[in-house]
Amino acid sequence: MTTSVIILAAGKGTRMRSQLPKVLQPLAGRPLLGHVIDTAKQLHAEHIITIYGHGGEQVQQHFNHEQIQWVEQAEQLGTGHAVQMTLPVLPQDGISLILSGDVPCITPATLQKLLDASRGTGIGLVTLTLEDATGYGRIVRENGKIQAIVEHKDANEQQRQIREINTGIYCVSNAKLHQWLPQLTNNNAQGEYYLTDIVAMALADGLEVASVEPEMSFEVEGVNDRIQLAALERQFQNFQAKQLMQQGVHLIDPSRFDLRGKLKVGQDVRIDINVIIEGDCELGDRVEIGAGCVIKNTKIAAGTKVQPYSIFDQAIVGEDTQIGPFARLRPGAKLANEVHIGNFVEVKNSSIGLGSKANHFTYLGDAEIGENSNIGAGTITCNYDGANKFKTIIGDAAFIGSNSSLVAPVRIGHGATVGAGSVITRDVEDHNLAFERSKQIVKENYQRPQKLKK
Repeated sequence: MTTSVIILAAGKGTRMRSQLPKVLQPLAGRPLLGHVIDTAKQLHAEHIITIYGHGGEQVQQHFNHEQIQWVEQAEQLGTGHAVQMTLPVLPQDGISLILSGDVPCITPATLQKLLDASRGTGIGLVTLTLEDATGYGRIVRENGKIQAIVEHKDANEQQRQIREINTGIYCVSNAKLHQWLPQLTNNNAQGEYYLTDIVAMALADGLEVASVEPEMSFEVEGVNDRIQLAALERQFQNFQAKQLMQQGVHLIDPSRFDLRGKLKVGQDVRIDINVIIEGDCELGDRVEIGAGCVIKNTKIAAGTKVQPYSIFDQAIVGEDTQIGPFARLRPGAKLANEVHIGNFVEVKNSSIGLGSKANHFTYLGDAEIGENSNIGAGTITCNYDGANKFKTIIGDAAFIGSNSSLVAPVRIGHGATVGAGSVITRDVEDHNLAFERSKQIVKENYQRPQKLKK
């Protein structure tokens, strides 16, 4: 039986007070809707149908790389009306999961349970049991079987004591959706078409409505304002932190860690407080990340130690390297094993060979540095002439003195030495010494200027 996923994503999100459509608001570094789409793909859904409305062009543009069928809900006439809009593109056979674009944390495991429970009945939903169910639609059961969904405002005192609620996540046979959705009416105080009415239709047809509960309650929490978004962010981050710790990661304080992407880890990884991991990252065995670091789309090999407040973006780092504090690896930085990158060193689009060091206040851009070379404090590769970028090549076992400027394109040979304070504009051959300085002038018994008396 083929599976389709229908995602309701037409809401304006007025309470967000934002120019950004609600489903594009970020959770863990990704749009809310992006989480739901990723979940649909993990379930191998043959069709992902997304209903758009407010900010639809912006939403579609953001996900133009995804295989999505877009359906417009021009008027906001309720959830039932939204799903009605999908009928022209919804297959006649198979089964559909109906999800919300602002409920981002529902897991594939919970949805798979719902699919399995619903295949025999043709309809099922996710419910949740709360300590306080005020404001939610109640699940009315008789002999354990669902008999109705009653909205809080319509519930009597006995029904309001029910703690099991409807989460708005459904699984329904496509054939039944084609049968039931055209029968929806808006004969209610709000004048809207409610998707919950299909439950009554299923019961009228003699069907049993299946149900499952999520393993974690935050899976079914929706987002309507900034307060809810922040609360869900922390719950989701705590969940991710727990998963990493179960894999053996030593998080110094799980409440002060953020994963905004995917992280692959080896054994005995240690991450200090206030670290942010973004995109796709990998940390090898025994990697240590100091406090306040930001690691984005980066691979760090075993045994590397990163000191606090370092920033990596699209970098590749070898084994047993020492980096930071306050280092910055920009896109294209490739560090071999046993490299040392110290405080306030910036590396961009450069490769640094085995055992080489740049320990202080250095900029290395568009450079190739060989093995066991030493780059002194204050060295910069002058790679940009205002219009074009040029490369600096430094050989093995070279020594670059402090406060040197290497004006690219330039090559420093194997074993070559550059004297401190030099501006190097021509190639330096292997094992040669090059230095460039103006003559030092000394004035004996020099008298400093004095302030004039008023």
